[in-house]
Amino acid sequence: MVTVDRIPSFTDNYIWALTNDRAKTCTLVDPGDAKPAIAYLEERQLDLTNILITHHHHDHTGGVETLKSQYGCLVYGPKSAKISGIDSFLKQGDRVTLPSLGVQLNVLEVPGHTLDHIAYVNDDWLFCGDTLFAGGCGRLFEGTPLQMWQSLKSLKALPAQTQVFCAHEYTQANLSFARAVEPDNETLQQRYNEVKIARANDIPTVPSTIELECQTNPFLRVEEQNVRQAAETFSGKSLSTPEDVFGCIRQWKDNF
Repeated sequence: MVTVDRIPSFTDNYIWALTNDRAKTCTLVDPGDAKPAIAYLEERQLDLTNILITHHHHDHTGGVETLKSQYGCLVYGPKSAKISGIDSFLKQGDRVTLPSLGVQLNVLEVPGHTLDHIAYVNDDWLFCGDTLFAGGCGRLFEGTPLQMWQSLKSLKALPAQTQVFCAHEYTQANLSFARAVEPDNETLQQRYNEVKIARANDIPTVPSTIELECQTNPFLRVEEQNVRQAAETFSGKSLSTPEDVFGCIRQWKDNF
């Protein structure tokens, strides 16, 4: 049986560890820091067989070379000159097979946060890096609002119970903003209250699910009338397309 564990790193990052305890093998997603990853592997006496990278930012890639040197693992990721150590470059429609875990993951290209961003998904899990967060989404460092909205729309279409393994513990701040956009969303208010209690007790708030994100994440809800109206009130102008609404609330969040 394969389990997915979180390895906290830096201030608010999560490295995801897919582990087969019986085979004593492990695959890591976005190991930005080798030190906590090695501590996790050594404590459980696991062999690191694979690394999956979603995009080039250092807090997702910084541990790759050290881990690869120590464990001789195979590294998968997007084709990007900004990432060193990748053995197998991936694009939309590719499939990653992890024999040591008995797991297959499909690759989605999800540009917006960065242009090289990809996600890994199967029937149960979505490893989405910084594209989709619990209650939010990544900043547009390289892509356009249209690119990011199209990426999020592809994730929104995944099965409702797909677990969302994002790479940061940003949920409480994200939901504080979401409440400003949708103050009358009762499901959102309940989620915020639960997250506030969890974080006060240092309890992680991810993974989430696609269903919960569709109900409470304003960046997946830009086609809802009340979200569009909130964006128009903020911007002071009419917004005719979902990507316009998305771009407006992303700008709003950036300065919230």
